[in-house]
Amino acid sequence: MNINELIAIIKKKLEEKIVIEKIKIEDKSFLHKNHPGNQKDKFHLVVEIESNELKKVSKINSNRKIYDILDKELKNFIHSIQLKIN
Repeated sequence: MNINELIAIIKKKLEEKIVIEKIKIEDKSFLHKNHPGNQKDKFHLVVEIESNELKKVSKINSNRKIYDILDKELKNFIHSIQLKIN
């Protein structure tokens, strides 16, 4: 899977399950290119979400909800994900 396909899938899945005002997903894989353990087909992502729904719950619960939604992608295509919820 390429990064553009992955970003589109992530946006679609999150927007189907969470009320999101704004979402931005950045590929930061290039920052980890030469690190030990880096896998070619797994990505490092930063996901910024503006969501009143997620702000109403604890950070742990909002992160858990996102991880549950993206379970397949996390197991197969994402090496690292940084969540920023506003």
